[in-house]
Amino acid sequence: MVGLPARGKSYIVKKLRRYLNWLQYETKVFNVGDLRRVNQESQQHEQSAGFFDPGNEEAKRIRDNLALEVLDRLINWLSEGGRVAIHDATNSTIERRFLLLNRLQEYPQIKVLLLESLCTDKKILERNFRLKLLGPDYRDKPAAEALADFKSRVSNYEKAYQPVGEWEEKHDIQYCKLMNVGKKVIAYNISGYLSGQCVFYLMNFNLADRQIFLTRHGQSEDNVVGRIGGDAPLSSRGRQYSKALARFIKEQRIAFALDSVKQQEEQEEYWASSGLEPLDDEPPLFRKKTISNQQQFTVWTSMLKRAMQTAAWFDPDEYDIKHIRFLNEINAAICEGMTYDEIQQKYPGEFSARRTNKLYYRYPGIDVIHRTQSMIIELERMSESCLIITHRVVMRILMGYLLDRSREQMPHMDIPMHTLFEIRPKPYGNELRVWKYNEEEDVFEETTNHFKDE
Repeated sequence: MVGLPARGKSYIVKKLRRYLNWLQYETKVFNVGDLRRVNQESQQHEQSAGFFDPGNEEAKRIRDNLALEVLDRLINWLSEGGRVAIHDATNSTIERRFLLLNRLQEYPQIKVLLLESLCTDKKILERNFRLKLLGPDYRDKPAAEALADFKSRVSNYEKAYQPVGEWEEKHDIQYCKLMNVGKKVIAYNISGYLSGQCVFYLMNFNLADRQIFLTRHGQSEDNVVGRIGGDAPLSSRGRQYSKALARFIKEQRIAFALDSVKQQEEQEEYWASSGLEPLDDEPPLFRKKTISNQQQFTVWTSMLKRAMQTAAWFDPDEYDIKHIRFLNEINAAICEGMTYDEIQQKYPGEFSARRTNKLYYRYPGIDVIHRTQSMIIELERMSESCLIITHRVVMRILMGYLLDRSREQMPHMDIPMHTLFEIRPKPYGNELRVWKYNEEEDVFEETTNHFKDE
């Protein structure tokens, strides 16, 4: 990574790590700041803005040594079988980047992609500066003092900052520059599948505050008798769930708008109580929501009858409803329409193979591609809230990405019927809420620790 402090570098690398791991490329982030905070030599120096002054030769030597030590750990991890390693630091001068690249020349099998994050929107930067006050370097200091010190630190970095560009092109080093959270992307000399995947992913994400709901379709008539696959309609219980779901989502849209306003007011009160001036007019990404300007809300369903019927009670004047083939249940091929008992009796080998490896098993007679990848990219691209109505296997894959589950955990995620999951993207990760539908009371009840045993 390359970039000044508070430009979203750590946010970017965490998302990129999650995406590449989901694609089954083992990825790990190596953060230089984490080592700096525990390193004995650096702890002998006060970690104030002066430590980051480019004129402080002793501090510069320590920072460069820390960057190289982290790089060595990164190289060792790759040599032990890792696929993608991310060096998370400012790396803000040509001299520093040359230092790292020179060490990497000893390992020609390691391909290098520089990712630079730039931000010129002063309103977003001011928000980012204040978020830094909650981090490990400043959380125990008075807010006004901490903010002044952090701005001084950034100013010190700016004195010596050299953006990625001509020097890298002269040496034919591939790079990607991400400006203002993807509003502008510059890519140079991108080669190889993984580099291309990284750039494509970075072109399709944003910081918008939104809700992502996921649920399985309501109970179908085939579910009642235990048959897999097929295209059966909803049962009476499934129809009841679909009606309650539309009502509850409408309530949650209103609650989300109110909660967003409340959170922003509380944050402003906190800054004021800490002696900080209120922020200027907010950038669009952080603009307050009200009931009158709710975001557009999209409903995605698979193209199977039971999923489309689960969305039947959503008003098309209030929701953008789309039926998408990529969300269809995995076809059971020769086992379509059978119960699991029938599969075990007629095809015991297939039954055993599926039980052993649910993630990679495919029923015989079909050709399945990694079709949910386009849905993940679209989820990252869109700024409005959405509800996805799909099937258990597809939900496990989508939830596995959103909750950062490993390939071993994904096939065993508990995704029960008539349960609603909500994901809220946040600067430091995704928040999860889970509601179970109470049929007797005809209400959704929030539950905690849904995945605690996984």
